[in-house]
Amino acid sequence: MDSIDQQALEQVFSQARTFNAWQDKPVSEDLLRQVHELAQWGPTSMNCLPMRVRYLVSPEAKEKLKPALAEGNVEQTMTAPVTAIVATDHEFYEKLPELFPVFPGARDMFANDPDLAWYNAFRNATLQGGYLIMAARSLGLDCGPMSGFDNARVDEAFFSGSSVKSNFLLNLGYGDREALYPRGPRPSFEEVASFE
Repeated sequence: MDSIDQQALEQVFSQARTFNAWQDKPVSEDLLRQVHELAQWGPTSMNCLPMRVRYLVSPEAKEKLKPALAEGNVEQTMTAPVTAIVATDHEFYEKLPELFPVFPGARDMFANDPDLAWYNAFRNATLQGGYLIMAARSLGLDCGPMSGFDNARVDEAFFSGSSVKSNFLLNLGYGDREALYPRGPRPSFEEVASFE
């Protein structure tokens, strides 16, 4: 398989930015479905696919989220066309008989070990959240992933009574490039990586 071209690499990685201001331009549900369909192909261990996403597109849903936001994140979230609550289903293993039939004991392995289940759920859902960002950028959307919210309040408002817990928020839309901060530096390879 050939590598993708330089323009695509720039769109997804080197020229992509984290946005906190948005153009007044809607994002269609069809495009969100395309993003989601593309992101689902990223690898997870045992094909466990524990990420769950709640796409907040209505003013009512955004108002429900607002009390959980840190003060500095309110405006960017309320003005984003879409805010995705990227979450984790900590009982993901219930779907393993369907998603990973080659290992019939997979469901019980996780169901009988809560710590193993929790770490695998969180790790793999976080990976999937990264895939979601890459898919959104690939299809022309800008992203504003963030912490800075009260997870417990979000979980109560959107996932009460379920095994799903929020991980991070992801604002989606078409970013306002005029409002970008200067790009932050990145560490050199030698500072963060090595060969052994």
